[in-house]
Amino acid sequence: MNSYLWIHRIKGPAMLVVFGITALLDEWDIISYGKSWPLYLITFGILQLAERAAWSQAQQEQYAQYYAQGQNPPYGAVPGQPPVPTPPAAPSSSLSITPYDSEGR
Repeated sequence: MNSYLWIHRIKGPAMLVVFGITALLDEWDIISYGKSWPLYLITFGILQLAERAAWSQAQQEQYAQYYAQGQNPPYGAVPGQPPVPTPPAAPSSSLSITPYDSEGR
């Protein structure tokens, strides 16, 4: 599994664990809920930094694969997904436009 996806999926459960630990510490009169908000911010910030670092790493790996093949990566390429194939060019057809005369024919 991609590390970016793993970090993205673990963010919610990690916040719940921190909330549970805070509830336990509040129950034991070690720290109160009113003074525990920095723990939430620190946890969320660390997870955001890890997620962005994993995203950057995945992009660098994908671009390295393109450059190793001698190709430029497509615009908007998403790491971990195959590139979107470009649709074939539409066959050219000759279309003649004839102007109408003043009578509408």
